[in-house]
Amino acid sequence: MKRWQPPEEQVVAPPKPRRWPIVLLLMAILGVGLAGIWMIWRNSRPPALATSITPATDVRSDVSATGDSLDVAVSWRLEVLPDVGKPDSVRLEVGLGDGLDSRVRVAPSDHQTDTLRLPAPLPGETATGYSCVAAIYGTRLSRETCTPWQFVRPAARLPTAPVVPDTTATRPKRTARAGPGEAVVSRIVVQPSGQQVDPDVGGKCAAWQRRYPNRHVWIEVNRQAVPECMGPNGKPTVAQFCAFAVLADGRRVKTGNSANVPYCEQLFQAWVRERVT
Repeated sequence: MKRWQPPEEQVVAPPKPRRWPIVLLLMAILGVGLAGIWMIWRNSRPPALATSITPATDVRSDVSATGDSLDVAVSWRLEVLPDVGKPDSVRLEVGLGDGLDSRVRVAPSDHQTDTLRLPAPLPGETATGYSCVAAIYGTRLSRETCTPWQFVRPAARLPTAPVVPDTTATRPKRTARAGPGEAVVSRIVVQPSGQQVDPDVGGKCAAWQRRYPNRHVWIEVNRQAVPECMGPNGKPTVAQFCAFAVLADGRRVKTGNSANVPYCEQLFQAWVRERVT
């Protein structure tokens, strides 16, 4: 007869931990790390220009004098590409010389013209400037399109040679009396008082004048010249100024450089009417 023995104790193994939470945690840590590395790489890149953005075209300036200032009216065109869309805004800059004296403005993208103001040159000086336009897409800036321009203010100087009075000039009331045949000049007036003159890019106008020394560049004086003498802003690269004189006896006359010039005759008649009125 078998003796009774107690049953053997059963060893129960502890439950195994679930592995999927650890896998998800590792994947999350890896994703955060990759995202951080990508952000650091992106922010460390230099702000390169947008190669897919079309720069502004037909950038032109219309410069006029207002008192002691120059009003620079800049116009431009922007092409809207389907894959890029409309720009957020437009950066406009005008300046003198090498840009030490400049003005910057950000205009809405639906604008095609804007006006900025710069100091005007003194009489006898020429202001040499530039106008630049660039499209802005978020933090990206398109390549600038720049156009140079010039504005000339002639100086009025008393002539050293005697002035021959023009008998067709209007003769207002005398304020002084001169001797027979004398023409005492009290003041010189230059018209126009200032003129925008485009730079002669590449010397095309100078070359044309050398080829045709006996021909006039003008089609319409101070408005349109031969194609070789028209500049990047649609202005002539040459300018004509007419000098008039006020005599001591009050008469208004033309000087030698304005005689027999139809354009100067028109300016002279307008000046006389303005002065008399």
